[in-house]
Amino acid sequence: MSPAPTAAAPGEPGDPLPSARPAASPLVHTVTLVEQQAKACAELGSPLYAALLDQVALDLAAGGPCAAALAGHEADPAGAAVALRLLGGVHALVLTGRVPELALHYPSAGGRFDPARPAAAWPAFRAAVADNLPWVRDWLTRPPQTNEVGRANLLVAGLLHVLAGRARPVRLFELGSSAGLNLLADHFRCEAPGFAYGPAGSPVVLTDAWQGTPPTAAPPLEFAERRGCDPAPIDPRSAEGALALRAYLWPDQPARAARLEGALRLAARIPAPVEAEGAADFLRGVRVADGALTVVWHSVMRQYVPAAEWAAVEAELERLAEQSTAAAPFAHLAFEPRRDGGMVRFVLTVRAGREPERVLAEAAPHGLPARLLPAAGEPGR
Repeated sequence: MSPAPTAAAPGEPGDPLPSARPAASPLVHTVTLVEQQAKACAELGSPLYAALLDQVALDLAAGGPCAAALAGHEADPAGAAVALRLLGGVHALVLTGRVPELALHYPSAGGRFDPARPAAAWPAFRAAVADNLPWVRDWLTRPPQTNEVGRANLLVAGLLHVLAGRARPVRLFELGSSAGLNLLADHFRCEAPGFAYGPAGSPVVLTDAWQGTPPTAAPPLEFAERRGCDPAPIDPRSAEGALALRAYLWPDQPARAARLEGALRLAARIPAPVEAEGAADFLRGVRVADGALTVVWHSVMRQYVPAAEWAAVEAELERLAEQSTAAAPFAHLAFEPRRDGGMVRFVLTVRAGREPERVLAEAAPHGLPARLLPAAGEPGR
């Protein structure tokens, strides 16, 4: 998949920006969002979910089990991603062995998706929802959290750009960390033709990371400190936390699953604390420090932060930028979606100290592949 513009549609956190356009009624609103999510899944390489959501939309309109599952959520905003909550809850049923008939169609559980019969899983999916309504409705209360590991590809590139080939300890603070997996990015390996960066033998290998000219490699990253925040953090070392992370991945995307499994192995042995706190409150406790580069980064989380809180976040980022000095530098790195007319692009932006923000690269929503933008130059030079 190339990092081309994506049609605006709702997606998992990290996919196209949700549309805020109101529908004629709550039910029509929900059906429309499910249909949009189906198109987004098709564009982002999940034909299984695209086919299932097409059927979910019809079942909603007909008052079937999916309508019962989503009862009370018909007026939820697009950003709530109710379609992905539904899919995540059913995927969790599959992964825990509760719906073996549906598991036959889920590659994540050893099943097989038949592209010649894309809707073959629908009868078993519908039965799974009907037979497990309390379970599914509980999952509808949970925000989808993946904080996709592939996005570390962009964040690391931004860090290489700021370091410009110089070895310097990094104090890393992440907003919207979920399970904190991308706080472990210094242990990931990024690879592309003619490019390899990160420790050899890492359990997380981000292959085909770059199209065209890749970033310039630099000395190994040294994270002197790593901390994150999230309003509802997930513990990746717990069985429940690992299940949630696996369930919100799309079952016919094995490369993403492999990246997650590798990151879970790293999380089991490397502390990466995530505080149960909002982004603005978290940043109020961050200061620059002599002898280290203080970095705040985040990936596809801004759209889920209320406007008033994000204004407070920007004020804290401005404070840190003003505190930045040669001895105690600061940088803000973000991989976030931006509207470009009727399309959405996912771009990497970097602001070092008081310098203006620069757009360095763009990528597919899950971070792979990426490409440097011509006007940006090469990170690390």
